[in-house]
Amino acid sequence: MNAQEKDYSKKVATIDSTIATLYSVISGDKGEVRNWELFKHLFKKDAKLIPTGKNKKGETNVRYMSPEDYIKTSGKWLVENGFHEVEINRVTQTFGNITHVFSTYESYKSKSDEKPFMRGVNSIQLYNDGKRWWIINIYWMQESDEFPIPDTYLPKN
Repeated sequence: MNAQEKDYSKKVATIDSTIATLYSVISGDKGEVRNWELFKHLFKKDAKLIPTGKNKKGETNVRYMSPEDYIKTSGKWLVENGFHEVEINRVTQTFGNITHVFSTYESYKSKSDEKPFMRGVNSIQLYNDGKRWWIINIYWMQESDEFPIPDTYLPKN
């Protein structure tokens, strides 16, 4: 079976499987190559990954990347450093074939790390074409002292 024939249908059959696949495909230990073919399979044509943050001047900004841009800018770093992004809470809203997910995450360099080095919220827009779920956009922001994650988006104990 060649790369074009791989059956990823179960990975995008539900919102849960699509989000779980997103987190699993970017996560891995140091030196572990990611499955970028599966990563690209998650996204509808023209989808964007949009990180927000501060530039060197301290100004808030956003960057717009295609899945291919993300692979080019982050792929090597993920493998060289190790990166595990773990969803810790989710707020989902659906209307018809569109869904918005606020997915709170913690990031670790290794599965054995006890404390995350970063947390944040992914705003994920999804679309169902009647056959599968597609990621349309992922727009995210890291937690900071200025913007701690609100209790609404943290796990309830």
